[in-house]
Amino acid sequence: MDSGAVRFGLVGYGFGGRWFHAPLLAAAPSVDFLGVVTTSPERRTLVAADQPSAACFDSLEALVDAGAEAVAISTPADTHSALTDRAIDLGLAVVCDKPFAMDADAAQASVEKAEAAGLPLSPYQNRRWDSDFLTLRRLVDDGSLGSVRVLESRFERMADGDGPGAAGGGTLRDFGSHLVDQALVLLGPVSSVFARWSLRSTGLDDDVLVVLDHAGGARSVLGGSWRSGAPGPRFRVTGSAGSYVVGTEVLENGMGAMDGQEFALLAGESPASPTWGTEPASAWGRLQRGASATVVESERGRWDTFYPAFAAAVRGTGPVPVDPRDAVATARVLDAARRSATTGEVVSL
Repeated sequence: MDSGAVRFGLVGYGFGGRWFHAPLLAAAPSVDFLGVVTTSPERRTLVAADQPSAACFDSLEALVDAGAEAVAISTPADTHSALTDRAIDLGLAVVCDKPFAMDADAAQASVEKAEAAGLPLSPYQNRRWDSDFLTLRRLVDDGSLGSVRVLESRFERMADGDGPGAAGGGTLRDFGSHLVDQALVLLGPVSSVFARWSLRSTGLDDDVLVVLDHAGGARSVLGGSWRSGAPGPRFRVTGSAGSYVVGTEVLENGMGAMDGQEFALLAGESPASPTWGTEPASAWGRLQRGASATVVESERGRWDTFYPAFAAAVRGTGPVPVDPRDAVATARVLDAARRSATTGEVVSL
């Protein structure tokens, strides 16, 4: 089996493609980053400036002709399923950004197509490798929290004007894809879903609350917002032995600072840096039980491990970093949340 670098392309060079995917692909030691599929003259100019060794392609077909074996898709949400399915038909292994699909049926169809073709497929759930989430998982695994009862998790930011853009498919699909995925990873399958949202004149939701009752007895309270002037804690997780709390710093642009890897990429820092993913002590959370509190050093964030892991899956030497069926499970919860927010009912799964 070929052990060389996996020849990888990227579809889309908007915010996610430019800042979250291209730098990580270019820095991955087991990836040969061929270039970007985009027909926009403005974005082609950006690719040339940001990634001088990367080419630009007019289509997925042109990318395949250049020798690509795998592709990352970072385009508007409502194009994800069609592009994923087309890439699979062309024989490409696929990483698809969130939301993986607009609904669970479309997600399931793509998973089955990839399985039938024998091709690796993975949703881009990079937030599983956030510093604070890795720290939380450590605390759960080593028993520091005891039995987890309630997970409170938030992605809250402030955006003036029309709120979130259409590319993300609304706050529930955009932020909710990460929030729900993390809740399922931490606490397992969901038995019921209750949700509320606020809709803008654009028809997009800009503020959502989702309550999940897990089959194991725990509860998740998830919040996503583009209109929060004072973002709440990123995590407050309560167990029988105490709570883990991680705050959210508000930056000058009104964004809530979450994982430092996001802002490192926006600042142009290389994922190959030896200090990549380390958080300053000011961003560490605390383990608290009443008046007793202990600062917990954060695990190193590891977004830089995603593409090497996927490349190993393409070469047949390891599993995909995120099972695509996890994306189906997340989509089913998000479908139920949209139904609950629309009808007011608690939806059983």
